[in-house]
Amino acid sequence: MILRCLIIDDKPLAVDILTDYVQKTSFLELAAATTNPIEGLDILREQSIDLVFLDIQMPELSGLQLMKIIGKQRLFILTTAYPDYALEGYEHDVVDYLLKPISFDRFYRSAEKALKLAQLTALSSSPATPVPDPLDYLFVKTEHRIQRILLSELLYAESLQNYVSLYTTSGRIMTLQTLNAIEEQLPRTSFCRVHRSYIVGLRHISSVEKSRIAIGDTIIPIGDKYRDSFFQAIKA
Repeated sequence: MILRCLIIDDKPLAVDILTDYVQKTSFLELAAATTNPIEGLDILREQSIDLVFLDIQMPELSGLQLMKIIGKQRLFILTTAYPDYALEGYEHDVVDYLLKPISFDRFYRSAEKALKLAQLTALSSSPATPVPDPLDYLFVKTEHRIQRILLSELLYAESLQNYVSLYTTSGRIMTLQTLNAIEEQLPRTSFCRVHRSYIVGLRHISSVEKSRIAIGDTIIPIGDKYRDSFFQAIKA
């Protein structure tokens, strides 16, 4: 992230020093610098400015007065030769307060603070990517209709030559879809391929013994190719 900066200070030497510091800081870009706070106000209204280095004590318009006019639309770092203004500056929710003469080390730490605040603001204001709710069912083609099956009721699927037999808590459903096609629709957190001919619902497993899985009274073999992934799925 690059922060576009504006420097407003009625002292030309202070403007020169801050300009040099901004140019040495990789995440800052100098948009403008002025010794006239009225001109600075116009720049803030006309340009996209992220961060303002603002002197407090200036003729015609003080830094604090300028902040009240602009509001909290920008990040402000106040600069002054008068430490008595520090408390009043912080009451305006500024990023930091720099007491002149300003060292580059102190300037850089203050700029980093502004960068972190800008990043947090950008993160909180960006719309969250919606996460789609996982489907709790799948549709399969049977001989006469398309059947909806609740995943919570699916015990296991068995491939039988040209069709797949789906065993549910409500009964058996036959479909002409392939076992691979069925597998693609099932969440891997709840179902696991355990054999070239079988997919099992993990929640319905009664027990596992050697190379066999028991789901109720049904015994399902575990193929050598699928052994590791199955035991990883059940963390055993």
